[in-house]
Amino acid sequence: MERIKGIYAITDENLIPDNKLEEMVEQAIKGGVNLIQLRDKNYSFEKRVERAKRLRSITNKYSIPLIINDDPFVALESNADGVHLGKEDLGVNEIENFRKVKMILKDKIIGISCYDNLERALLFESLGATYVAFGAVFYSPTKPKEPIINSIDFLKRSKKKLKIPVVAIGGINESNYKLLIECNVDAIAVVSAIFKGDPYVNAKKFVLNRNI
Repeated sequence: MERIKGIYAITDENLIPDNKLEEMVEQAIKGGVNLIQLRDKNYSFEKRVERAKRLRSITNKYSIPLIINDDPFVALESNADGVHLGKEDLGVNEIENFRKVKMILKDKIIGISCYDNLERALLFESLGATYVAFGAVFYSPTKPKEPIINSIDFLKRSKKKLKIPVVAIGGINESNYKLLIECNVDAIAVVSAIFKGDPYVNAKKFVLNRNI
């Protein structure tokens, strides 16, 4: 899918005050970010929907996909472009629950966290996932307990095996992202490297030099 490409910025309520959400996301987009994921861990369902709708007006303005972390119902209620799900979101019966999400969201984007597991990625590709994410690629201050994948070669092998877009995530910043270019990943997902400080300036650090 062509829309899953480039710099994939993930919000963090610890880095973005609620009253600065639209402003900071818009600045990131102006700096060159290609996708936005709204990650809300501490808000109620109603507040998450409200925040998603606020962001939707920004992402619509720039024709940027808005992905909701964790919750397909927030994605549905806010008319976001899709959802990103990890193991904990799908529960024990992952395949059955994934199929339910597909029915709920119909033709919307569904991204799946696959950690360091290519077999998992191939399974969800066969079930209709839009894209898969591997990581942590590097040590991530956002998720310090997340295991780091074995090597950059893993991403190269995975990209060759998979037909859907591959996203690299975890500890990626302007000083190490060039290591991922040779892997031919479709997108790199970043949190603090965009939203810690000035998101426009931070995004430009990637955009001016990237080859993704």
